[in-house]
Amino acid sequence: MRRTHWIAGLVIAGLITAHAQQQGRFDVRSFGAAGDGKAIDTDAINKAIEAAVGAGGGTVVFHHGTYLAGSIHLKSHVALFIDQGATIEAGPIDKAPCDAPEPNQWDKFQDFGHSHWHNSLMWGENLDDVAIYGTGTIHGSTLNRSANANSPAGTGNKAIALKNSRNVTIRDITISHGGHFAILATGVDNLTVDNVKIDTNRDGIDVDACRNVRISNMTVNSPFDDGICLKSSYGLGVARATENVTITNCQVSGFDEGTYLDGTFTRTVKYGGARDTGPTGRIKFGTESSGGFKNVTITNSVFTYCRGLAIETVDGGDTEDITIDNITMRDIANAPIFIRRGNRARTPGEPPPGTLRRVNISNIVASGVRDQQGILISGIPNYPIEDVRLSNIRIHYTGGGTSADAALEPEEKEKDYPEPNMFGRLPTYALFARHLLGFDVREADFSFDKSEARPAVQLRDVVRVDMENIRAQKPGTDTHELLKPVHLAKAVKETF
Repeated sequence: MRRTHWIAGLVIAGLITAHAQQQGRFDVRSFGAAGDGKAIDTDAINKAIEAAVGAGGGTVVFHHGTYLAGSIHLKSHVALFIDQGATIEAGPIDKAPCDAPEPNQWDKFQDFGHSHWHNSLMWGENLDDVAIYGTGTIHGSTLNRSANANSPAGTGNKAIALKNSRNVTIRDITISHGGHFAILATGVDNLTVDNVKIDTNRDGIDVDACRNVRISNMTVNSPFDDGICLKSSYGLGVARATENVTITNCQVSGFDEGTYLDGTFTRTVKYGGARDTGPTGRIKFGTESSGGFKNVTITNSVFTYCRGLAIETVDGGDTEDITIDNITMRDIANAPIFIRRGNRARTPGEPPPGTLRRVNISNIVASGVRDQQGILISGIPNYPIEDVRLSNIRIHYTGGGTSADAALEPEEKEKDYPEPNMFGRLPTYALFARHLLGFDVREADFSFDKSEARPAVQLRDVVRVDMENIRAQKPGTDTHELLKPVHLAKAVKETF
């Protein structure tokens, strides 16, 4: 009787599994996954994915449970659905190793993490029509935030990595402790990332050499590195632009790791240390910029307890046609807006500086901005940034600059890694701009808390300047004054 019941149970389970597969859904438990947080489920998960591939495509399902795994191999025409209460977790590297980093002859031109994709919890290469979605979690508990070629075998440093792929959707999931990159997309065209929550120990999402990208409704907390970062490295062996990108309705922050997800929003990552820059977070273009950035729009986003917006092109790529609108910022560690054209030239052949032109930034409100730097826009001698327009800008700084600060002469540092703090304290509290060709500022208001001895604005080597309706708090007073309109063919060194 027991044998009869056992056989009947197998038949029923087989029928249920077959029915599910016929519906295009492949439950990883049907392929041997335990989901108990103890067993290693890597093989079962990859078998379920291969079964979906064999059926011509489908959805691999993770129901409630914790699935410990090493590298999961994403495939074309296959989606992963991570259900509410389900967690895919990076297992111990001795039992659930990630794949080894693949060779890359171009790896000296960008960081190790940008040069390899296989050493990840989930990875895919040369894929079409891939999705990762659901309200479950990916937890990279054993992922390394700074893995390199000398790391122990089995070490992974990315939660999700995709290379040279098309038509990719990542939606609604949560990623915690994602390693060097929670999401790395390189050479991915037609990428949609929507309503994803990331609370991690380094970069949230890096979009590298990608085209036709839509990022929306994301929240990224990353105290020690960038939140949402556009890059254009040489990792693919070609200088490929990141272009046609929209980023909207997003939030970035630098609270302690994990405290966004648990709702405590703790702030123990303090200003100080070697770089004196505080928490990172933020939205940034660069640093890798071999291919440049083109046709990018960022709108309706919030920065909290992190660094400010950064647009950096330093490796020879062209950055053109950038629109940024409707951004609010609070408690910002450095320049609320940083635009840099430099000459690091970390690209084969050491090309000359790429262009940086046609940048419109409007409707920015910021408060609690630290006193090191105000808005900072800097090209380099003979290679100006071109056609920058700022409009409807309201920024309240902490203040505290001295008369000695007002006399500072920031170095050029043409080849340095681009960060606002590379220039140290600035001689102005609100806006410092140099090496520009075409600079318009309309409708701006600058103020501060603590006593401030520095002037509001200084322009150096700026050709074709138009500034109107600029209201700034006067150094040493509580008085705001409307600056006289400025219309100059060239500002060699003008202070306001």
